[in-house]
Amino acid sequence: MTDSDWLADRFEEHRDHLRAVAYRLLGSATDAEDAVQDAWLRLTSADASDIENLGGWLTTVVARVALNMLRSRRYRQEEPVGNSWPGAAEAAARAGSAAGGAAASLPADPEEAAELADSVGLALLVVLDTLTPAERLAFVLHDMFAMPFGELGAVLGRSADSARQLASRARRRVRGAPSPDRAADLARQREVTNAFLAAARGGDMAALVALLDADVVLTADAGTTPSGRPATLRGAAQVAKGAMLSSDRAAQSGLAMVDGGVGIVYAPAGRLEIVLVLTASPERKITAIDIIADQDRLQRLELAMPPD
Repeated sequence: MTDSDWLADRFEEHRDHLRAVAYRLLGSATDAEDAVQDAWLRLTSADASDIENLGGWLTTVVARVALNMLRSRRYRQEEPVGNSWPGAAEAAARAGSAAGGAAASLPADPEEAAELADSVGLALLVVLDTLTPAERLAFVLHDMFAMPFGELGAVLGRSADSARQLASRARRRVRGAPSPDRAADLARQREVTNAFLAAARGGDMAALVALLDADVVLTADAGTTPSGRPATLRGAAQVAKGAMLSSDRAAQSGLAMVDGGVGIVYAPAGRLEIVLVLTASPERKITAIDIIADQDRLQRLELAMPPD
């Protein structure tokens, strides 16, 4: 076996771990693979005989590559979303029936994206995306992969105490624990929202209508529709038809805390695109749905993990 073959075998022993770290840091399977490949290229140009802990060295390299990628994202112009949950709502409003309305294209490999997102937790990926790059690294590397604060500080170019403070701040933002006096209200919200999402995923018209108040109003902002105009649906039948047309999008959606309440986030491959905020009455009927896709509005939302 040549030295290059030996090095390749050693790298393969760590590939799954590196990919897991990179995916949680980046929320993108493609970006995670790029980060892992970058680590391999850096390893081949380094003197491996000087590396005492190969796994730790590779994890540090992947983390630093991911940090640079996260920072670069903050300056990248986001592409407009268009035609997904709200696109279906607009089609229902225009056609007055479940006919019509083109579905948006899915990611190149939606099954893999959904599998990876499920393995981490869709809500967690969405919430992680609201953190600063440094906070995200601190939370993922320490809380999810138990990296000591001394090593974490070295990755971030900070002291161990500074790394500890970053992880603590990120943890508070991720968990967003509700006050005890709201527990019952949040439990009701979660029950109703879960039921709505399940019915939308299954295309169950009867279940959707049963969950909706007869006078329910759905509003979708201008960022949600292909026409670029806000849309409004009124009445259980119309709103249910809009949800029926969005079953594919619902399959890639999950629950999250949105401004202190339970909402639905649509985040293909973990990248937030749309948020649904549902209002539920004490009788467990949905009285209003607000669909948000405008980037300015999305960035102002306070997101956290839903309560257990």
